[in-house]
Amino acid sequence: MSSKSNNFAVAVTILDKEYRVACSENEQAGLQASAKLLNERMAKIRNSGSVIGAERIAVMAALNIAHELIQAKAELARQPVEEQMLDRLHEKVQAALSKFDNL
Repeated sequence: MSSKSNNFAVAVTILDKEYRVACSENEQAGLQASAKLLNERMAKIRNSGSVIGAERIAVMAALNIAHELIQAKAELARQPVEEQMLDRLHEKVQAALSKFDNL
């Protein structure tokens, strides 16, 4: 996680296997949450029976999580454009209402 000298070894369990990961104290909660998410995704894939082998399960879980990340980033990128469109629409509505009020 981090290359700082004040790292701690944190134990996380993924598919019934324990891993020790070095991270700083302030990164521990995030590391544990990430490990929990990965474990849940990998367990779901393993339990579906469609993918066999821990390495393949890990790759499929990583691909799914990466895909969700890319979708979330794309959604965030679209948000400012949508807000600008709403602002312009609001301005047009306000202009139309002011013309109507002047009649």
